[in-house]
This record gives sequence, structure tokens and C-alpha cells, in this order.
Amino acid sequence: MKLSFDFLIIMAFISNVSAGCITYLYGYNCCKDPNTKIVSGDIGGGWGKENDEWCFIQYEQPITTPEESTADIIVEFNKENASIFNNGMFEGFGTSFCWWANRLGYSDSLAEKAATAFYDKKKGLGLNIIRYNIGGGDDPDHDHITRTDSNMPGYAINPNYDGSNYTWDYDWNSDFNQRNALFKALAKNREEIIVEAFSNSPPYFMTNSGCSTGNFDAWEDNLKEDAYPAFAKYLADVAEHFHTEWNVTFQSITPLNEPYTNYWGAFNYKQEGCHFDQGDSESNILIELRKAIDQKGFTDMQISGTDESSIDTQIDSFKELSEEAKNVISRIDTHTYSGYKRTELRLLAESANKNLWMSEVDGGNTEGNNAGEMGAALGLATRIIGDLNELRASAWVLWQVIDNHICKDGYNGKKDTGMPNINHGYWGIAVADHDEDKIILTQKYYAYGQFTRYIRPGYTLIASDNNALAAYDSKGKKLVIVVSNNYGSNVSVEFKLSDFGHVGTNVKVIRTSGSLDDGEQWAEVSPLTTHGKGFYADLKGHSITTFIVDDVEWDEVSSPDISENNDVESTEDVEDVEDIENIENVENAEDIDNTEDVENVEDVESFEDVENVEDIENVENTDDIENIEEVGDDEDIEEVEDVEDIEDVEV
Repeated sequence: MKLSFDFLIIMAFISNVSAGCITYLYGYNCCKDPNTKIVSGDIGGGWGKENDEWCFIQYEQPITTPEESTADIIVEFNKENASIFNNGMFEGFGTSFCWWANRLGYSDSLAEKAATAFYDKKKGLGLNIIRYNIGGGDDPDHDHITRTDSNMPGYAINPNYDGSNYTWDYDWNSDFNQRNALFKALAKNREEIIVEAFSNSPPYFMTNSGCSTGNFDAWEDNLKEDAYPAFAKYLADVAEHFHTEWNVTFQSITPLNEPYTNYWGAFNYKQEGCHFDQGDSESNILIELRKAIDQKGFTDMQISGTDESSIDTQIDSFKELSEEAKNVISRIDTHTYSGYKRTELRLLAESANKNLWMSEVDGGNTEGNNAGEMGAALGLATRIIGDLNELRASAWVLWQVIDNHICKDGYNGKKDTGMPNINHGYWGIAVADHDEDKIILTQKYYAYGQFTRYIRPGYTLIASDNNALAAYDSKGKKLVIVVSNNYGSNVSVEFKLSDFGHVGTNVKVIRTSGSLDDGEQWAEVSPLTTHGKGFYADLKGHSITTFIVDDVEWDEVSSPDISENNDVESTEDVEDVEDIENIENVENAEDIDNTEDVENVEDVESFEDVENVEDIENVENTDDIENIEEVGDDEDIEEVEDVEDIEDVEV
């Protein structure tokens, strides 16, 4: 039990210890630095720390918090809104390597520059998730995919089908470009990077249409009914080769990508894809993949699914899985291109005891009014905040970091898209200029970095509202807050952090705004100072701001317990008071320099309504104090004897 401020004042009165440091007698100095922050206390005084030692703070200069906020909006973070997925630990941000790595990986220079821009923690975004595409590979005689980046090569060659069994050989030199980009990214941050393998389509010879872009009827399954084990074996073989030959172990693997849609038709110009009906079709391939992976000895490799395009479809697809398939899946992966039932999906994953990722999204959406280059940046930030606040997913993965390429010669006989209009909406966050051998960054890139550079793996996400998101770093004892201001004018915000045990003084501020030429990119602006457990900030119009609050404790910090300082016998002219057991018949308590290991203070019966004690010069005897009532002024009191109870002292 902590001693109250009133108790300490009375003991100072009795022992003639200056009220300037009323805890001195009990082994604790008063804090010397007026800026030392209070960790815990009550209305009379509090406890802080200086040089890792507890010290007492009297409220001579009380901390003030405005009773009524004048801010435009109030953002509050409550611990009850923390994510519980992956044991409350965020796994990170990332991107798919399909298809940009397939396009630029031929160039060591571009692959290295991309690895630095996207996966280097100091020089770039510091991404730590890679979704690696295991291409099915289309029929070599087909030439209908017109994009320069999306014709993904597969590993299977020389296929044969005898009416019941599928056999094939492997070309492990295939897919060099994507693999080159993978290795360079891994070199930037191998200790944190997670690699997930995913498939858009089985190899063409396992499909009903003979084409890896889909079935003739896009609403029909394209994997042949007897090819489920063969497709699972193909994926497991690739996973095994990556592990044994290239030292890359997939954390997870999925055979499905937006399966319950009508996107995937035969001879499509765009990409590989394969429809799977909800229920048996999706269940069967998940079960077969689990068997094939286990046979390779990868019993710890997770199976994820089902990566539906729509949040609402993802809910239905999971519910339609067989119980065996549900048990196979350890994590629900969803895309958020459409649908709105994020909270329902989160609750479904929680109740099913599954982890949850937002595994793919991007788009040409913008936010703000005439926001220029910040329009796409604000659009991305708003999507990240919305997804993570409602889903509370343990990962958020962008579709492609590069969706546009500049090259006068094109690639493989196809024409590149060129530079997009970055004042409007566009896919991707950067552009690869093959002619100039450089990666062109955009404000959308820097918007992503406002999250990825500061919310790191192992943090705990905390959902909120008003376009704000937070994450707590339990090791570094800091709180990271990211806010997007989609308005063209400044907005004042009060951040309330009262749910945390302790909040430090300093707030670091990092901001992206304006254009590439004359705006801000991860600019460190003037720091802020907290007021108690919160702080005020002005958000610049059309900006994304990251606040890093230092010295934040998740739970209440216990202050020193001095409730057992009883039974001290005498404290006259003592320089070092150790192991004092009793305080009785104290005549004078002057000149005490140090008090350690004081164990007990007893026989004090009542101290009520004490408001102030000033200018007490000397108390010669405090034995058997019986009564002091209704004292109106305590100035210049020189002797108090034989009093049993101290009540109603008004001072």
C-alpha cells in the first residue's frame, strides 16, 4: 500500500523534516528535475524516476490537462482494441513479387535498386513480407498475354498424361528473374523477411481448358477433377527445391488466388488464374496440398487461404469449407478489393482460432480534393488504416510495388505501359525505368513508408477511428501513431492515451505531404510534448503523419511501497539511517542525510483533512499525541505534546 500525500505531510510535521522533501525520512529523495514526469500518484503528489531511482514529486507545479478539448477531432486508443492475431504480434508489411520481379529481375542493377528501395530498413521501406508466385506456366504455343510482366513461367516441362497419372520434368533454371529479385531482397533483411508462396493457376496441362489463364466458362473450375493430387505435388516439389537448393523456406503456401470469381477465362490477355467453386473444390485442393507438403517433411509450413477478391466472399468461402479443410488452414488470407464486412471477417477468424492476413490490394483510388500527387498517397494510407483498424490483421500486403515500366523496346515483343500520371490514381507505388536504369519513386511510395518504416514486426496493432492507427512496441516502450489528413486544410487533433500505464514526454513527428519536387518525404518536423497522458497536434492539409511517443508503458507502473516504515526508534543527528525498526519518542529529526532500509512507521492513528503545513520550526516531543482539532493556522508552531488524534486541520 502506498502512503498518501497527507500521511507524508503529517510525518514531516512530526519529525521536523522540511515539507520541501517529505519522503526524505523514508529513503526517497524528491525529484530535482522540474520536468520529471509522474508515473503514478494521487491528488497530492506523485512518483517519478531520475537515474533509474524513484523520487517524489509534489504538485507545486501541477500537470494540467484542458478540461474541454479545443481540437477539431479527438482520437483515443484503447488497449481493448488491440489485435489478438498471431498472439498480438504484427508480422509486417510486404508486396507480391508477381509480376514486377518477373519483369525487372533480368537486370542485376534494377533488382538491387528495387531491393534497396523496398526491403532495406534504413534506406527504403523496410518491407519484410514477400509473396512469391509459383507460376503454373502456360502452353508454350500460346501467345495471348499482352502485358510485359505477367506471363509467369512455370517449372514443369515435358508433361505426360496416360489417362490416370500425370508426370513431368522440371526446369529449375526457369523463373530466373523473379528469383533474382527474391535473393537480393532477402539479402537486405533476412532475419525478418517472411516468404509466402502462392499460385494463380496450375500448369496448363492439368487444366480443363489447356490454358493457364482460366476455363472457357470463367465460372467453371479449371483444374481437372483427377489433377488435384498432381497440382499439390507440383507445389510441394517447388517448395522442397527452394528449401534444399536455394535455402528459402516458405512460411506458408496457398494454391488459391481469388478462386470464386469469373475473372479467369481461357486465352485472357492479362494473367494466369483459376476458378475453384466454394465448398468441395476449394476444400479438396487445400487438403491435398497439406498431404503433399507433409510428405516432404514440411509439417510446420502453414497452409493459408482462400485469398478471395472480396471480403464478403472470403467469409462465405471459409464457412463453406469442410471441417477437414478448415483444420488444414492455419491462417485466413483475404484481399480487400471489394466487400465491406471487415469486422465480421475478423470475428470469424477469431472465433475459428485462425490468424488473419490482408494479403493483397491496390488500386487507382485517390483521396483529398485537388490533392495532386498526394491524392494517390492519401488513398493508399486510407486503405491501410481502414483495413487494419477493422480487420486487425497481423499483416498487410500490397499487390505490386511496381505496376508500370518504361522501356522504348518493350519486353518479349510486348509494349510497356510507360509513366503513369502521378497526379491521378495509379497502381503500384514506383515505376521502373529500364532505359535509365532507375526506380522512380512517388508520393504513394512515401505514404507506404509512413507505416512500414515505423510499425515493425512484433508490435501490437491498436485500432481506432478518425483515419488513425496505432501500434505499440513492447520492447522499445514506444507508441507509433499514423494519421492521414485527407482535408486540404490543417486539422487539430487531440490524442488521448489515458488507457496506458505511463506516457513519456517526447513525441517525434515524421510527415509526407505535397509533391516530389517541393513537398515532404518522411520529413522529421518539430517534435511535440505530451500533456499528461496525451498530446495535441496540427495535421497539415493533405498529409500523412507518423507520431512516435517515447517511454510508453502498456500497464500501470508500481511506485515505491513505503507503507511498512514502522517502528523507528530515534533519528537525531543521523547521517546514515539503516535498518531502523521503530519511530517512537522522536525529539528531533534534523541533519538526516540518508535513509535506507527503513522498515516500519507505526502508531499514527488519524490524519484527516490536512490541507497545508508551513513554517514548522521544532517539535520536541510527539509521544502519545492525543488530539489537535480545528487548527486554523499552523504557521510558527513550536511545540506539540500529548495529542492522540489529528483531525480537521484546515491550515
